[in-house]
Amino acid sequence: QVQLVESGGGLVQPGGSLRLSCAASGSIRSIYTMSWYRQAPGKQRELVAHVSTTGITNSSDSVKGRFTISRDNAKNTVYLQMNSLKPEDTAVYYCHAYILVDLTPRNFWGKGTQVTVSS
Repeated sequence: QVQLVESGGGLVQPGGSLRLSCAASGSIRSIYTMSWYRQAPGKQRELVAHVSTTGITNSSDSVKGRFTISRDNAKNTVYLQMNSLKPEDTAVYYCHAYILVDLTPRNFWGKGTQVTVSS
């Protein structure tokens, strides 16, 4: 059984910062791409950023220059440093990972962590 557990969400004022973490645990043979998605009320889930096994990253235009994704392979953990937060960043943030379990690569999702940007 594999689990992804997010932490670090909360309420922050516009212009503030938060750091999200997502730790994978369980019967993991290898973790491939790790990603952060978000879903705002009434909107579809969207990709925020992803990072490859070797650390190559990409992020959506809406967060470029403000959010940074990184990972610690020794800890099976991915991070999302969010700076200069805006009210439109308010959403539930979900961690996703593509993980090799036994001999089968599978998609796994965390349960999400709420980020609210408001004064």
